[in-house]
Amino acid sequence: MPTAVPTRDDLVESAAKLVPLLRSRALWIDENRRLPPDVIEAIEASGLLRMQAPAQYGGYESDARTFIDVLAEIARGNSSVAFVMSIYASLTWMVGLWPDETLDEVFADPHVRVTGTTAASGKATRVDGGYLLNGSWGFNSGVLHGHWKITAAMPEGPAGETFPVFCLVPVSELEIVDDWHTHGLQGSGSVTTLAKDVFVPDRRVISGADFYQNVSKSRVNAAKGGYRVPMLVTATAMQTGQLVGAAKYALSSFLERLPGRPLTYTDYPSQRDAPITHLQIGEAALLIEDAEARAHRFADLLAAKIERDEPWSQQDRVFSRVQIGWIAQQAKQAVEILAAAGGGSSIFRDVPITRIRRDVHATSLHSLITPATNIELYGRSLAGLEPNTVYL
Repeated sequence: MPTAVPTRDDLVESAAKLVPLLRSRALWIDENRRLPPDVIEAIEASGLLRMQAPAQYGGYESDARTFIDVLAEIARGNSSVAFVMSIYASLTWMVGLWPDETLDEVFADPHVRVTGTTAASGKATRVDGGYLLNGSWGFNSGVLHGHWKITAAMPEGPAGETFPVFCLVPVSELEIVDDWHTHGLQGSGSVTTLAKDVFVPDRRVISGADFYQNVSKSRVNAAKGGYRVPMLVTATAMQTGQLVGAAKYALSSFLERLPGRPLTYTDYPSQRDAPITHLQIGEAALLIEDAEARAHRFADLLAAKIERDEPWSQQDRVFSRVQIGWIAQQAKQAVEILAAAGGGSSIFRDVPITRIRRDVHATSLHSLITPATNIELYGRSLAGLEPNTVYL
């Protein structure tokens, strides 16, 4: 049943209320390489998991600007939590492309958590009524707490098959390989999953051609402009908030530590009095402000195109890819400046900056976020060349 939709301010406030809990659980999250039960319970109670669920199932269908601001708040608490929530949101939105009977199944749980990957590292064998799924998939962020997983696999069939199939699989039917031992985003629990002859009925399978062209099999969702936005454009917009929020957290935590901290082996009794500190703070703040403004402009562009029901050209898609690349670069530069200015005491585990630095670095290494790759793609386009990727 449709429900009252909270305003952007309401949702941002709900996210802000989670920040103290997320900060208090930061060391546990890193040490255990997953999110603790109390954090999962708090996220459920906040209603934020409904932001990208379809309205007919009580979801809010929140716009990208709202989600950017919400995720920025979550990242002020913990980047691993923000990354997992960005995955849940993106994949929950993607589920809206499946048939209505499948959506009835998935959204029977009001707190459903959907995760997955779009890398087709498995095989799908056609059998009566569906497919048998076999393979291994890495980087499944949030799957340890997930209910459903979108899993891409290449169909076994005629030679030259270019499009994978996308399967919705209950996480309980997959095997988990506990192999997430990393230096960044430790709490995202992005472990590997295995499928061994997992049967996926036809109602839970859509073709790659339909998936990437946003051909919704849902009669209800097909009429909504938000589901006609290219999949990677929506996913890209949703990812930007966590980078902005992490950089904001780096700046605020740096400023909190300034009063009374001397610059060792100098005549400055307080780091706050040193001109070099002013330059560092100023440059970092400007980078963060620019990153947030770009994220908001990107979200507003997306909203305007949805309202006008405009098609997305190849140039539009390339432009969307470079937005997150440039935002990631600005956020990373800001965090690096602040980390370098943090002094020797900042290397202690209870000081946030080193964790933020590792997490932002890890986020920027995501294949669809990496600044250099996206900037090169944009430059190719400006030079009049075709994109060197189909992931647009």
